[in-house]
Parts: sequence; C-alpha cells; structure tokens
Amino acid sequence: MRPFLLLLTVLVACVSNVALAVQPDEILKDAALEARARDLSRELRCMVCQNQSIDDSEAPLARDLRLLVRERLTRGDSDQQVIDYLVARYGEFVLLKPRFELGTALLWVLPPAALLAGMIGLFVMARRYKSVPIEPATLSADEQNRLSTLVD
Repeated sequence: MRPFLLLLTVLVACVSNVALAVQPDEILKDAALEARARDLSRELRCMVCQNQSIDDSEAPLARDLRLLVRERLTRGDSDQQVIDYLVARYGEFVLLKPRFELGTALLWVLPPAALLAGMIGLFVMARRYKSVPIEPATLSADEQNRLSTLVD
C-alpha cells in the first residue's frame, strides 16, 4: 500500500506542474482549434512576464492575448496569419523564438560563433602549452657557488 501512495503522490506532483494558466472559459469547443491555439500560445511571449509563454502566464495581458489568438482562429485565420497579426501589433518581441531575419541574425549567429571561437581558442592554447619544452633551470657559476655555501 505504501509504494502505491508514494507513486500516487509523485504522479499528482508531476501533473500539477502541467497545469497551465488557461482558464476553462477560454477553451474552445472544437478540439482541433484548441490544440492549434495551445501550440500558438506556447510560441508567444507574455509581454508582462517576458520569460513565459502566454500559455503559462496568469497575467491579464496574457489572458487577453490567448483570447485574441482563439478569436482569430475561430475567424478562420491560419497559424501564420495569427502570428503575423500579433507581430504587426506588438512587434517581434512577442515571439519567444525570433524569426531569422537581418535584424535578428546576430541573435542566431553569435552564440554558436562564440562557442566555436572559444573551442578554437582552447585548442590553440592546449597545443601551445604542449609544444613548449620545459627545460630544467641552469644556475650560473656565481649562483652555484652561493648555493653550495648555503648548503654547507
């Protein structure tokens, strides 16, 4: 009985993390449209929370955006039309994953380029460190005499 309760507790904990901010009154009756709305909501940034999708955010603006997405879908807009409408209204910042364009190319290119440059730099430093021969220090005659007097 105890393992069953433990398993049940773990399952409840896992399911509770899946609970999203979407309210029951927002859910569309058409399951296909609701699935599309959820997919779109995961791609759109909450303008208040900024690091959450509107699907996860409980902010009033996120609710308004979720309702707007659902309204546009019920009007017959395609997913791309909904995204284009929101980008035209709120700017590229509304997208959690910005589009690859001239203005956002630095966002997409800089992280892999920095990683590659760091790896090349480490490789070059490792080769240099390996190729420098380590020679024992040699003492001059004065240093040798001074050492022998100190030791004696």
